[in-house]
Amino acid sequence: MIADLTDERLPQDAISSLLARAAAEINAKTFVPHRLLTKGDAQTIGAYLWPARLRLRDETRDEERLFAVAPDTKVLARCRWQPEAREHTTLVMWHGMEGSAASSYMLTTAAKAFRAGFNVVRMNFRNCGGTEHLTPTLYHGGMTEDLRAVLDALINEDRLSRIVIAGFSLGGNKVLKLAGEYGEFPPPELKGVCAVSPSINLRAGCDLLMQPRNWIYQQDFLYYLKRRIKAKQKLFPDNYDIAGLRSIRTIEQYDARYIAPAFGFADVNDYYAKASALPVMDRIHIPTLIIHAADDPFIPVSPLRDAAVTNNPNILLVVTGCGGHVAFVSANSQGEDRFWAENRLIDFSELAAAR
Repeated sequence: MIADLTDERLPQDAISSLLARAAAEINAKTFVPHRLLTKGDAQTIGAYLWPARLRLRDETRDEERLFAVAPDTKVLARCRWQPEAREHTTLVMWHGMEGSAASSYMLTTAAKAFRAGFNVVRMNFRNCGGTEHLTPTLYHGGMTEDLRAVLDALINEDRLSRIVIAGFSLGGNKVLKLAGEYGEFPPPELKGVCAVSPSINLRAGCDLLMQPRNWIYQQDFLYYLKRRIKAKQKLFPDNYDIAGLRSIRTIEQYDARYIAPAFGFADVNDYYAKASALPVMDRIHIPTLIIHAADDPFIPVSPLRDAAVTNNPNILLVVTGCGGHVAFVSANSQGEDRFWAENRLIDFSELAAAR
């Protein structure tokens, strides 16, 4: 079995050639920020409030599908299939912390991918997208077993032969961690990995998010996290204690109170260490694109400078000076919409799928 898997790996020179082509394409379409959005916070908030995105609604024509990922646990996907779906590459996407399959960047990327000829599967994390009733558990930042279960189903049940996975923010950590966990023997059907603004070191990301300048971002996340705990307590009252919930003031306190003990981590630091993608990124053997902005307000770029990333020949790291968090609103559309990182993700996925 190992010999067969080895035979199906893409040779290193082929990966290097693919990444070189991708780098050339990206260099030909350099990111220039919108003239009114030249700082990380402005990019982040501007992308969130972009008028065309405010008008977006979840695509009701997209098929709903439940994937069983663990005992008593399912996750919800929104799927859009091309005619003769097996003949097309499938882009499977995961959102960021407290996002959903209906997050605006998920919808805009999905629309572009479908126009480019991809099947598109927009995944929800456990509990996200109004699915708290589908599991008695929570989710955490390194829960790659759910991603693995979804891919196994698409490969073994749907018989899809070309898949690219993409993650945004915390979803980026998950797809990169999964790629590292596959090591030298990923499924041959998995052709590429993309991550936009990934948080690959959860401790570093938490520390930056808790800085005073990021108070508004942290409080926004905490609002939704606390609301979820209240919803889970109503659904599964024996599993959740909400006493003292109002006293939680930081993401670290929330993770220490709920996430670390729920998943058997020794403490919050053990959780951050074991759930982060960085320790396994030197093991990635799949063509991988990472896009990050140096001015991301609450996900630091410094972990991406680690040798596990920069010395891995299977990873193309693109760091822009400006771009914010999952934003990258460009100054000139150049025949495409202004969401530059999403467009580069589609370009890379097309190259990876062609191999």
